[in-house]
Amino acid sequence: MDLKDFKESINRNTPPEDLGRALQALWHQAKGEWDTAHRMAQSQDDEIGAWVHAFLHRVEGDSSNAAYWYRRAGRSISSEPLNEEWEEIVSALL
Repeated sequence: MDLKDFKESINRNTPPEDLGRALQALWHQAKGEWDTAHRMAQSQDDEIGAWVHAFLHRVEGDSSNAAYWYRRAGRSISSEPLNEEWEEIVSALL
């Protein structure tokens, strides 16, 4: 699966079965299902889950919480437009 396939899958009712939790979180976020996305990101307790978690808090507008999760992910706080960071994360995880 590549970024184009992932984006196309967002038109379906359920995420592709072979996605890990972090990618499922990003899939749900793209569908406007922030709460589900947040639960998925929280359930992946590693740097990748923290990166997605940070991004979700940026989407939410909670910059201080996002900063905490970027630190947990070992990453700098992103200032990219949200759609560009979303694509960056998805591409890195695929």
